[in-house]
Amino acid sequence: MTKLPIWLTTASMAALLAACSPTPSGDTDVPPEPTATASGANTSDTAASEQTEGERLYAWYSELFEADLARSPQQQTGLGRIDDLDAYGQWDDVSDEAAAAAQQRRIDRLAHMREHFDFDALDRDARVSWRVFEYLQETGIRQYEFRDQTYVFTQMFGPHTGMPSTLIGQHRVESTEHAEAYISRLNGIGPVFDILIERADARAEAGVMPPRFAFQYLTGNTRAVITGAPFDDSDAASPLLADFTAKVNALEIDDAAKADLIARGTAALTDVVGPAYERLIAMFERHEQMTDDRDGAWKLPRGEAYYQSQLAAFTTLPDLSPQEVHDTGLAEIERIHGEMRGIMDAVGFEGTLQDFFEFMRTDEQFYYPSTDEGRARYMAEVNDVFDRVRGVIPDYFDTLPEGEMVVREVEPYRAAGSPSAFYNTGTLDGSRPGVYYANTLNMRNLPVYQMETLAYHEGIPGHHFQLTLAQEQEGTPMFQRFLYLSAFGEGWALYAESLGKDMGMFTDPYQDFGRLAYELWRAGRLVVDTGIHSLQWSREDAIDYLRENTSFTEEEITREVERYIVWPGQATSYKTGQMRIRQLRDYAQAELGDAFDYGEFHDVVLTNGSLPLAVLTQLINDYVEETRAETAQ
Repeated sequence: MTKLPIWLTTASMAALLAACSPTPSGDTDVPPEPTATASGANTSDTAASEQTEGERLYAWYSELFEADLARSPQQQTGLGRIDDLDAYGQWDDVSDEAAAAAQQRRIDRLAHMREHFDFDALDRDARVSWRVFEYLQETGIRQYEFRDQTYVFTQMFGPHTGMPSTLIGQHRVESTEHAEAYISRLNGIGPVFDILIERADARAEAGVMPPRFAFQYLTGNTRAVITGAPFDDSDAASPLLADFTAKVNALEIDDAAKADLIARGTAALTDVVGPAYERLIAMFERHEQMTDDRDGAWKLPRGEAYYQSQLAAFTTLPDLSPQEVHDTGLAEIERIHGEMRGIMDAVGFEGTLQDFFEFMRTDEQFYYPSTDEGRARYMAEVNDVFDRVRGVIPDYFDTLPEGEMVVREVEPYRAAGSPSAFYNTGTLDGSRPGVYYANTLNMRNLPVYQMETLAYHEGIPGHHFQLTLAQEQEGTPMFQRFLYLSAFGEGWALYAESLGKDMGMFTDPYQDFGRLAYELWRAGRLVVDTGIHSLQWSREDAIDYLRENTSFTEEEITREVERYIVWPGQATSYKTGQMRIRQLRDYAQAELGDAFDYGEFHDVVLTNGSLPLAVLTQLINDYVEETRAETAQ
């Protein structure tokens, strides 16, 4: 019987890695010369002769991963590797020279793999690794051409909030040396900012800077980092001082040593961090006067080609056109609107779909107050949702993650501009759990009827399962275990929402409306992202479209549209990734009938790490053929 085609026009949005590993120029990935023993035997040749081709390839991947990790102090911290105290006190190299060196490594690695390893001699798992590695190098090489078209700072991401988040969320202080490394990183913020300010100034002169609306967030988020002691006369400590003080005070050292560390940390904040942030704010104020209100990537010097590159970076279909994505979104919106009308009938609502949207936006039964009590109630009920879904998960998954997940509120210093909920992966060694974050700054952006959907998407069985299971695959190369491709990861998380329905969740019709509301939201992203960046929609055009066609609040619609504007293409990954995974499951169920097993299917999807969707499609084709052959025996 015919396999499901690898390429479908409605599928395959995939994201690049969030960043390339920056490296000092002059580094090389050429394997070292073999070592000879005293008897003259070549130990490397002897060992190599005993390895399979896959083992040899994996050993090379391991060398590359460790080399990249050695170049990235921040990745080491993120993975919980804090033994190298010198690296623990540093930031990644953000220079142009480092980026150029990383690009050359991609070119060299691709050539080396193709010349020195035999694809046909690999087993199935190693072939998957080869295809993923090849995809990453090829995509990175293409994307490097457009690095000068990207924004250095946005309200969504950037070192102005990312560096404090690393210190507060990831930099552990378990010894005096760790505290010293924290102080070293505080002192290192200024030099990093100076490089990036110069880069952002150069791009601004070339017309590459965010539209005007973004700067109120940029200035506000940046100012929040240096609000409080020691930057002003406030009684409250700034986020970094509060974090550093708490971590130092938890150490089992004498009070004089604690006071000395805190004094030196305070000096670094006053002498380096504060002035660096003031320089950054001054730059934002300059750029705000230089920019305009044009929102899409089309305004950039190479805007059309850049946006196409972004779609290629977020998809395994490099030739997928903006119009194809746009049309897919329109068709999905029409379908989901029809299902929503069924919910209206079920609850006895009389009126138009837009009337129902307004009812869901405004009726007080769907919202908790923005008070300590309201936030506490929401967080408690989110934990209840996770407890319920954990009870049915074993019926649908054969392999469960060992890593734990906890629920937390987004910290106040980064709540403005953050999404309603998101997930941060735990460490490989389990020292830091995965975290489901809820943004409780404004509870109107966390309607109760969306609670289940957000929980399944960001937590269980969504991002927590996908990311944690990938990390825990000990036989898989490390680069795959920590890889994140948006079409796969976000596609899985959106698939996990609909899987909640299959697992018997969403028994309340309003919660089921919340599921459809989020699916509708992701379909709307296909329309709006392409509208903004290709069809020259304005920010207001996009807001109006989503207000008319979705149930989300004005504030959340505005914040999300502003996110799409500064992150071209990323928003298209969710729905198309979900559509492909669902198409693959429907295909497997139709082909296998009673032999189809949810646990087996989900193992194929999740236990190979983050995959380009074409590779995933091949794996499911193979799974169907093998299962059919087994049942025929």
